Amino acid sequence: MRYLFGRLMHLLAVLLAVTILTFMLVNVLPGDIAYDIAGLDASEEEVQAIREELGLNRPALVRYVEWLGGVVSGHWGQSYRTGELVIDAIMTRFPVSLELVIIAQVFAMLLAVPLGIVSALRANSKIDRVITIGGFFCLSVPNFMMAIILIYVFGLWLGWLPVTGYEPISEGLWVNVRTFILPAFSFALAEWTVLTRVLRADMIGVLQEDYISMARAKGMPMRRILWVHALRPSSFSLITLLGLQIGALIGGSIIIESIFALPGVGRLLIGSIFARDFMMIQGCVTFIALAYVVVNFTVDMCYALLDPRVRTARSHG
Repeated sequence: MRYLFGRLMHLLAVLLAVTILTFMLVNVLPGDIAYDIAGLDASEEEVQAIREELGLNRPALVRYVEWLGGVVSGHWGQSYRTGELVIDAIMTRFPVSLELVIIAQVFAMLLAVPLGIVSALRANSKIDRVITIGGFFCLSVPNFMMAIILIYVFGLWLGWLPVTGYEPISEGLWVNVRTFILPAFSFALAEWTVLTRVLRADMIGVLQEDYISMARAKGMPMRRILWVHALRPSSFSLITLLGLQIGALIGGSIIIESIFALPGVGRLLIGSIFARDFMMIQGCVTFIALAYVVVNFTVDMCYALLDPRVRTARSHG
């Protein structure tokens, strides 16, 4: 319980710091939303009336405390532009972002697990070096550049997949998944490299264990040794890293959703920044930070449950 409480307090402090920093940065953005709403021909009195109605004439600290109290009570405010409730706008778009992240991680695992096993089994061989070079190449290319390459090759040149747009799952499972293949691969081609290297390092150590040597001596098929006896203990760090990447991808989906015109939380955030919709910006950033904190906390708890040495060491620390 002491470890659980300590981790929870640490993550809550991180979340609070993110909200404070975001609120400060939003308030120093150039421009005035009151002038945008009032229009070019509006008088100064009309602009001031809008500022007073929106509460923009009050000190930033007062507005932050009121906003934080609203968040705790479940009211995240409403858009200055459309009047839409912030939490409703986010929850409407969150399933799109979540589906993108899940499909991206599935693609990353489909690449990472077999390549990691091959690299561990043929460590320091030619195929291991080829996988390593290919991984570093994918890791060195930014997500948005990988997205442009995939759009050109599979969308424009071959014409196999849609370039932009979104189809809900109600239109059909395959119709829905097709719109996520290119954006998901834009993520997966960078994520699989880290997962592969972690799995490779852990599996090399596991393959040197005595029980693996005994299984080989008994004539057990190598495929069964790898997939049943070696992969399971080697996946501990892989699963931990996979959970952390899910939180990071939710925040990293901002650019990818904009490129592929996916109506997710990231695209909502970008549109709100251009529109100077400060309340929506604050809500989106807070939601992304909250998602990352929840995933981080869940992975940390699972790590501690699976390995009691973690919680014992950190509790004493």
